[in-house]
Amino acid sequence: MSVTIDDELWSAVGDPTRRRMLDLLLRDGGGTATTLSERLPVTRQAVAKHLGVLHRVGLVHVTPSGRERLYEVDEAQLARAVAQLSSVGASWDARLHRIKRIAEAIQRSQEG
Repeated sequence: MSVTIDDELWSAVGDPTRRRMLDLLLRDGGGTATTLSERLPVTRQAVAKHLGVLHRVGLVHVTPSGRERLYEVDEAQLARAVAQLSSVGASWDARLHRIKRIAEAIQRSQEG
């Protein structure tokens, strides 16, 4: 399975605060900038900026809720991110296996 790596998506989830926000949104089924800021060590304004990044890459979608905006994780986009991570992991596993075989061959040639 070949999956195109989306640099913007990985840049967005590369930030620990945004990953924590995604965890909270998944666990709670959604949240607002205010509710998230109460549970994170950053200001509401910083949370809003992080949510904007997650929204731009499609990891969350927004629904107006009174004066606030309700953010929920887009599960299809999250599944795409997981597929990308699996693809990258498989690629690195194959590379590391080749490196191991080369190192073992070198070691055998030096012993013999």
